[in-house]
Amino acid sequence: MCRSIKTLRPPAIPEEATEEEMRAAALQYVRKVSGFRAPAAHNQKVFDRAVAEIADATQRLLDGLEIRGAAARA
Repeated sequence: MCRSIKTLRPPAIPEEATEEEMRAAALQYVRKVSGFRAPAAHNQKVFDRAVAEIADATQRLLDGLEIRGAAARA
């Protein structure tokens, strides 16, 4: 889908993803889906809300994943 969105779970990255990394991925997703790099002023609120909601969903996803074999690699 969007090549600039990177995997945010171990072992793809050595430590937990930061809020900045999750927000950057959410922003790239919203840009891709909406077709806007930067929304017009009348769309800014809904654009920002979508980024925040996707970042929150990303956090919940990463918090809920069970990465098997992770302890063996550490």
